[in-house]
Amino acid sequence: PATQASVALLIIHFSDSFQHPSLVSLPSDRGGAVLSSLVEYYLDSSSSQVVLLLSSIRESHHKPLLEKLNESLNRPGSRLAGLTLLGHLIRNQPPWVHHVSRSALLPSLLRCLKTETDVVVLITGVLVLITLLPMMPQAGKQHIYDFFDVFGRLVSWSHKNPGHVPVEHLVHLHAGVYSLFHRLYGMFPCNFISYLRLHYSMKENLESFQEVVKPMLEHVRVHPELITGTQDYELDPSR
Repeated sequence: PATQASVALLIIHFSDSFQHPSLVSLPSDRGGAVLSSLVEYYLDSSSSQVVLLLSSIRESHHKPLLEKLNESLNRPGSRLAGLTLLGHLIRNQPPWVHHVSRSALLPSLLRCLKTETDVVVLITGVLVLITLLPMMPQAGKQHIYDFFDVFGRLVSWSHKNPGHVPVEHLVHLHAGVYSLFHRLYGMFPCNFISYLRLHYSMKENLESFQEVVKPMLEHVRVHPELITGTQDYELDPSR
């Protein structure tokens, strides 16, 4: 209760800055503690005002915020709420969003998508990744095979349904996988098609290809880069 009261006072204190995001600044000596309290408050309350405030902080405060978000993703009990908060924040395109790809937060997100078994967490996580990808074109090249592994895992998971999850959840997961397919095909067509060819040439993956991936391929046009580009060019840091 004391912490909630303190956070409520913070929200009131900074409320005048909500209309001017670039004006929100925190005391340098205790900014990390303030941000940590705000994140914890969101994890408990899903407060939309906290989302607005965290979206509005100056870029100089990004490090403690990303560290706290990373901590929430690595705690099973707060993972879903942490992913939900991260999704809200990046959709607001705050000035510090480009730092996400250089922080421990991105590997934690990818690890979650590769290992998590809770379908709601997977749905939320893949939507976060889809939103993040266009915001980190250069850093994304360092993790390209992780992105492909996530796609392959979610295709298999949505097809085989090892968790026996309800159909309505599978529909949402499949929609997320379809959106990820479009994002990866749009950004890395040569490398992605090469991955699909290699991964789905394996006998154990053929059924997933026929049921999930092939229909996706049948609904996209040939990407021009498949004709004029190369795998190496896609990953060239100077591109």
